[in-house]
Amino acid sequence: MSRPAVAFRPPPWLAHALRAQRGPVSWSAVTRGALSAGPLLLIAVLLDRTALGVLAAIAAMLAGINDRPGSRRASVKRLGVPALAGAAGMLVGTYAGVHADPVALTVLFTGIGLLAGGVSAVGPVASSAGTQLLVASAVGAGMPAAEPGWARALAFVVGAGWLLGLRLLLPTPGATVGDFRFDGERAAVAAVYDAVADLLDAAGTEEAVARRVALTAALDHAQDALAGPRLRRYASSSTERRLHAQYAAALPLAEAATALAWAGEPVAGRTSEGPRRLAGAVRENTHTGPLPAPHRSVPALRALDDALLHAADAFDRGSGGDLHTRRRSVRDLLRVAFGTGGREYGLRVGLCFGASAAVAQALHHARWYGQHTHWYWLPATAVFLVKPDLGPLASRVLSRAAGTVLGALLFAGFAAVLPRPEGLIALVTLCGALIPVATRHFAAQTTVVTVLVLALVMVGGEPQASVSRIGETLLACAIVLVVGHLPMPGQRGGGVRARLAAAGEATQAYLAQVLSESDDRATRWTLRREAYRALAEARTAIALTAAELPPLARHSEGADEVVASLERLADATTACAVHLDDSGHLSAHDREQIAALLAELAKDGERARLRLPELPLAG
Repeated sequence: MSRPAVAFRPPPWLAHALRAQRGPVSWSAVTRGALSAGPLLLIAVLLDRTALGVLAAIAAMLAGINDRPGSRRASVKRLGVPALAGAAGMLVGTYAGVHADPVALTVLFTGIGLLAGGVSAVGPVASSAGTQLLVASAVGAGMPAAEPGWARALAFVVGAGWLLGLRLLLPTPGATVGDFRFDGERAAVAAVYDAVADLLDAAGTEEAVARRVALTAALDHAQDALAGPRLRRYASSSTERRLHAQYAAALPLAEAATALAWAGEPVAGRTSEGPRRLAGAVRENTHTGPLPAPHRSVPALRALDDALLHAADAFDRGSGGDLHTRRRSVRDLLRVAFGTGGREYGLRVGLCFGASAAVAQALHHARWYGQHTHWYWLPATAVFLVKPDLGPLASRVLSRAAGTVLGALLFAGFAAVLPRPEGLIALVTLCGALIPVATRHFAAQTTVVTVLVLALVMVGGEPQASVSRIGETLLACAIVLVVGHLPMPGQRGGGVRARLAAAGEATQAYLAQVLSESDDRATRWTLRREAYRALAEARTAIALTAAELPPLARHSEGADEVVASLERLADATTACAVHLDDSGHLSAHDREQIAALLAELAKDGERARLRLPELPLAG
């Protein structure tokens, strides 16, 4: 009797390494990539400033990695803050490389790693800034150059600033609706209305939870897209006011849709037509026209109908609205950076950066090893491998090793046939254009970056270094794997626990506001946004940790049940808020439901050995 075939299911750490991001190609980012590093390098070669051109091209490459879809205003912070951090790292690294001995340099790199690692726990932009600070420090200390540190830092700023300028000034291909400078904001706000419609269609089905998560992601993205600096001098820009109003009008719609999904009952198909028409109006920059009204049979449907009427009015008037987000103070940011998660993050990054610098310096001065020209490659590579927010450790190591080997072999073939420097500059231009596509997978990104960096090295006058690049990367992989699994002081899984604690505190504030039966909707929407954003960040951190090797993944066991319970509590709180608006008070059933969810959350927290903040009682 034959046995049924069992499908092979790879372990989480391997499955993550095989998974790639999906989505349409951003051709505008491809265009910016082609116009960044290569042209900068060509101008520098023509002006006989090749060394500074190489640094500017490196800065443009790093900015290109951060050049993700979104609004132009958001790109100012997303690209500008890391560039300034990189320039500071280039300045410090250059002077340290000249004046510090190997021991002092290792101590300095360890300290910078501790600082950059802790700061990276604050958020994505801070993490990118920490990465560029460390990479630029290593490059500044190890790359030989006759220019002073301030000139090299200025070249770094120019390289990143050039790409940022392209991001702000170049129109998006195919953008024909309204002011092209706001196409990112327009697409982000339209996606919110589409996500509301998708959630309404999924009400009463198994897809409702996933659609609510997608709605949270769309709201987060739109909030970030609108939260950057004004693109015009005066705040009276009609386009900006209209976009703010359209985003603000989506919040009560999202609240009503979440309440309907929480009820678990399907709604009529025509219910989602209104949000979809609003999405089209945002996307095409037109008036909404007549909107189909849903049946007003239950509080959530009445809230949805009222929200549609409010949205239609807001679209016509175009008055500005609040983004309903609380700005974190410096004290809050420092608490994250030096809290449990930040300390564990910083300690691991500092150890890896310092250890790789020490090994590289030892090899650089070892007579038996020969001249170790590119010793800075080792600590710079370790930076990308050790950053926990870039993906699980095992996945990063596998992808980095495979991408480096493939990229080095490809470059060896190109270097054998391409003329110098013209052919190498053309290769840099091609790689710059490929970076936005390659960022879908860490191995593909590593392949493209390896070819680009090796081309820059040869343009700078150094010999072909494919073999050296492979050796440095494999050594960095070994160092990071060892340090990444070393026992650390305190409780492990600090990053996940810090995110869960933040999500618990945000949910606590949101629940307390609703249970107080306050009619301050603006504050409620602010707290709701903050709660769901914190929950999404916790969910992301848990997913990354769960895909680590078992010795690391086990420290987050049970955390997914806790965040799921917090999400159910937030959804139930949203439904209670809708009922509160409809009747003016919370019913006994609402409070009993909240009390049951609090009891469930307490049990999940005990199983995960997680101390949650004291949540308010429902009675």
